[in-house]
Amino acid sequence: MSDAKIIDGKAFAQNVRKRVAKQVEELKHYENLTPGLAVVLVGEDPASQVYVRNKVKQTEECGMKSLEYRRDPDISEQELLTLVQSLNENPEVHGILVQLPLPKHISEEKVIEAIAPEKDVDGFHVINTGLLATGSKDAMVPCTPLGCLMMLKDYFGGSLSGKRAVVVGRSNIVGKPMGALLLNESCTVTTVHSRTVDIEEECRRADILVAAVGRAKMIKADWVKPGAAVIDVGINRIETPDGKTKLVGDVDFDEVVEVAGAITPVPGGVGPMTIACLLANTVTAACRQNKIDEPKVD
Repeated sequence: MSDAKIIDGKAFAQNVRKRVAKQVEELKHYENLTPGLAVVLVGEDPASQVYVRNKVKQTEECGMKSLEYRRDPDISEQELLTLVQSLNENPEVHGILVQLPLPKHISEEKVIEAIAPEKDVDGFHVINTGLLATGSKDAMVPCTPLGCLMMLKDYFGGSLSGKRAVVVGRSNIVGKPMGALLLNESCTVTTVHSRTVDIEEECRRADILVAAVGRAKMIKADWVKPGAAVIDVGINRIETPDGKTKLVGDVDFDEVVEVAGAITPVPGGVGPMTIACLLANTVTAACRQNKIDEPKVD
């Protein structure tokens, strides 16, 4: 067994939440400000219900105001847009999250673009993606890539400058913003995808390999440069020989742990960081909207 460091996303996320809770406490005490997060859930998707329940619980545990809006799957697009507009205008709401996926008859793009960019704590609005791509510090950064970056910076002692990074996958939610974040940290970044020629060879050159493609155990040991830091964003449910199911990532963990310098497990790696970063983004949004500095806490 290699001595690859297992990056414990669960413990890391717990520390982020503790820091957020302290910031919320200070904002309440010194600024009379309670950050508020509104979560909108349309329909009965079981995975979405679990996510929303966890988000609401953790928002409240950090001392923030949690507002939950559940709507039937047959809500019209216009009714949903009207709800978003009312949240944009509500001064007690600093962050708005519309849980995806939405029913087929509603345009996700339209709904995301309806959210005020400064309240877009998911970081999906085109203004925020543009700010991120141009290296602006004013961008609201998507939660999953932000969590990945925090864990990477911690592992490398703060600086990623000069590292060769490969991102597997080019989605708007993870792949593209991850590439932009790494570029802003002065990495040399390559994005590989389904049309890339010799994808294994590209991956083997990486000091940092981020897998976000949604294919179970796709990344094998011989794809990975010895000592590389491997961040596995994938969450895939597969059937085990005994007929049960289990969660695995896009990386073949048992193989890759033998060659990597550091690796995130699935579950317990990137996943917990996503909600922790959502809470951190809500504090950032509340401070920016009220033109105050974020409290510095240990």
